[in-house]
Amino acid sequence: MTTTALPRKSMAAIIVGYFKDFGVLRETRTEYWGIQIINFLDCTAYFSLLTIAAVFLSEDLGMSDRSAGYTITAFTSATSLLLLFSGMATDWLGIRRSLNLALGGHLLLRVAMVWVGLTPGLPHRGLIAAVLFFLMAPFMAALQTIFQAATNRFTTRRSRSAGFNLWYLFMNIGAAAAGFSIDIVRKLLDLPNVHIFTLGVITAVLCLVVTKATIRDETQLVSPDEPPDAQAQEKEVARKNPLSLQVWREMAREPALRRLLVLVLLIVGVRAVYAYLYLLMPKYWLRTIGPDAAIGTLNAINPIGIVLGLILFIPLANKFSVFKMLVYGAMISSVALFPLAVPWTAYGLSIGDAHYLMALLCMVLVTIGEVVWSPKLYEYTAAIAPKGQEGAYLGLSLIPWFVAKTLVSAFSGHLLERWSPETVTVGGTTMPLQQAMVTHQLDYWQRPEAMWLLLGAYALLGCIIAAFLEKWLTKGVRDDRPQPTAPA
Repeated sequence: MTTTALPRKSMAAIIVGYFKDFGVLRETRTEYWGIQIINFLDCTAYFSLLTIAAVFLSEDLGMSDRSAGYTITAFTSATSLLLLFSGMATDWLGIRRSLNLALGGHLLLRVAMVWVGLTPGLPHRGLIAAVLFFLMAPFMAALQTIFQAATNRFTTRRSRSAGFNLWYLFMNIGAAAAGFSIDIVRKLLDLPNVHIFTLGVITAVLCLVVTKATIRDETQLVSPDEPPDAQAQEKEVARKNPLSLQVWREMAREPALRRLLVLVLLIVGVRAVYAYLYLLMPKYWLRTIGPDAAIGTLNAINPIGIVLGLILFIPLANKFSVFKMLVYGAMISSVALFPLAVPWTAYGLSIGDAHYLMALLCMVLVTIGEVVWSPKLYEYTAAIAPKGQEGAYLGLSLIPWFVAKTLVSAFSGHLLERWSPETVTVGGTTMPLQQAMVTHQLDYWQRPEAMWLLLGAYALLGCIIAAFLEKWLTKGVRDDRPQPTAPA
């Protein structure tokens, strides 16, 4: 009896302690929760607009698929490039003014897009819409860095880790809500695509209201156990004009910037894994599983898993080193490609079932890795940034996503043509890729498995190098985890 009671009591204590750890977020104040409401609303609008953009431009405005693709590429690339400046602008203007400017710009441009969509006789509608999309880029870039800088500003060092994870959780809930929003507008309400932009207008108005109601105090939040002069030091930090060459010179001389850029370069391969989900995997699945492959269901594993994983992970996030979680979580994401690199015959299933299993293993590992490492990149960046430059550094931390998207977009067609084409020619006979794989007429280095092996090895190598450089990459990092106290 005694031997069984003790483990049960221990397990109960573990469970109770686990949920008590969520209480660390009580140290945040109204501004933090206001930012997360805005984050959720804006992500719902952003992901729904991005998802419907190509369809809207082609079906509603008559653009060709190629022109619609160029328009979206210009928007997303400009957004990523402007992250270099948006962080500095946030540091210079402050969080509340930056929010009002970005949200106000979104509101005006979305209203203009609704006008374009509802005015069939308007000349050059496609060109006007393309210009409006491009003009959205600076405001989108601004919001991305505002959310991160505000999460850092409105949390204490004890609640910061949980705060960044909750920010990432709200973003993914917004992304999931975006899909439902599209179906509600298009199917349930039977409205034209342009009214998804109307939804964006509504969310922009709500975000401005929340900003007005909740964002009042912009000083760094500190807890009682932090140094008493921490808040005073925060107030003394001067805001710097992002257009000043002197600001750029000062940043270039900072050792912290060099460390951040090295880390960014090392994890580009891991960031690219998430671009593969949309640029490589759908066609790869259709060509290996078959034309009836459930590509939508497979892609849905990632956002659903992130939401569930972060809810379970937030209480544990503050117990481990930020850098170690960043690097080892990134390793998990890179290792996720290796189940795809194993010859499908090794699974002892039909080619379709084998690739479903391979895809499931890959998506589960990708999701686990993302839950662990992705929020930690922003937390690491905030910790290494000099005081007053958090926004600029957080903007720079998004460079790997821009580089990954650009490189993968440029090379995705070449990769598919080389290792996962729709048809292959063997001995003068042209046949579907799946048939050639089933009849074993392709060696390993001609099949998709080789592509995933090379991409996974590249991503993993960068993580391994980062792990070896831990001492240098963490030099000067402010440890925001609560330090253990000596026993009495």
